[in-house]
Amino acid sequence: MSFDAVEVIVAKRDGHRLSDAQIDWVIDAYTHGGVAEEQMSALTMAILLNGMDRAEIARWTAAMIASGERMSFSHLSRPTADKHSTGGVGDKITLPLAPLVAVFGVAVPQLSGRGLGHTGGTLDKLESIPGWRAALSNDEMMAQLEDVGAVICQAGSGLAPADRKLYALRDVTGTVEAIPLIASSIMSKKIAEGTGALVLDVKVGSGAFMKDLARATELARTMVELGTDAGVNTVALLTDMDVPLGLTAGNALEVRESVEVLAGGGPADVVELTVALAREMLAGAGRPDEDVAAALSDGRAMDAWNRMIAAQGGDPSAELPVAKETEQVLAEADGVLTTLDAYAVGIAAWRLGAGRARKEDPVQAGAGVEIHARPGDVVRAGQPLLTLHTDTPERFGRAREALAGGLVVGPAGTVVANRPLVIDRIG
Repeated sequence: MSFDAVEVIVAKRDGHRLSDAQIDWVIDAYTHGGVAEEQMSALTMAILLNGMDRAEIARWTAAMIASGERMSFSHLSRPTADKHSTGGVGDKITLPLAPLVAVFGVAVPQLSGRGLGHTGGTLDKLESIPGWRAALSNDEMMAQLEDVGAVICQAGSGLAPADRKLYALRDVTGTVEAIPLIASSIMSKKIAEGTGALVLDVKVGSGAFMKDLARATELARTMVELGTDAGVNTVALLTDMDVPLGLTAGNALEVRESVEVLAGGGPADVVELTVALAREMLAGAGRPDEDVAAALSDGRAMDAWNRMIAAQGGDPSAELPVAKETEQVLAEADGVLTTLDAYAVGIAAWRLGAGRARKEDPVQAGAGVEIHARPGDVVRAGQPLLTLHTDTPERFGRAREALAGGLVVGPAGTVVANRPLVIDRIG
């Protein structure tokens, strides 16, 4: 059945629900060039303004899945579980999480992306390890999942190609924030990927895509419903992103911190979230009673990490890149650090060279921000709060501008009420 693009746009513009046939047609036609970019731009804006009901979102997601190939892990000897984060500052959780879950006989097919703007990309981080490669064939990925149990690699171009076109369009038309389009974008790829269980880490706060708890909750519920309806065991954790995760934001800096976690140390918040997500993934894969924390402390997770990195050509014992230049940000007064704004830190790391403004931009492996104090800490005037890392020192000025107002020292005795790291669970 063929439709006219204008009638589909007008239907959603006027607040009507789109039929299954209309949705199937418009996604297929757009993927193959039959619907023009300006027409899809108008439709996505109508969706942003008027929304979609649950059935529409489910059909839109299914149509995006149908635009490409579907993977299957049914021939593996292990159950599968995956995690998706909506992105934040210092969010290196995938790195320790994948090998940790693999310790317990669950395969983790972590198809990841690169960073854009103030949030870091998992592949950018891992590419700071000498020799490591992100591009694997399906056969290589399957062999590694069977042998090692964990793989972190880039998604093939065949998964939900409609989403790749639509994602780029939303980015330049002011329609990124539409919850039906966010949910269908994430879930079309995750369902097409074929994992048996999925845990969603939906970030909330200044450094997150979703600043508002109510909207983050709506997004989490929508994605959990989509996954459940598609037969994927899906849960979501709403987690705090007002403050950066851990003590680093940047590529090699975050790899180094992840290795500390795998060695049984590392920042408490990174350990807490890694363990919480691992427990959810294992429960979804039918292994709810494993002692996750013990696998971090006894070296098993580190062994799995070393095997995972080596399987993709990396040298887990190699020295990681270090930025050529550093500069410290000092406390201007005695008192208590009351604010460490995640967004400000993320923008600073980006401006130092850790991130990119366009997807074709290069990144600096050693660039980023090292954090020496957290909200609630007592600080002294002249004490280092942050260390900025970059190969290009002319970037320091713009990074410092990004941090203006993002670090606040209050009077001595100020009590800082930090939000819990895990705010809620849905599913």
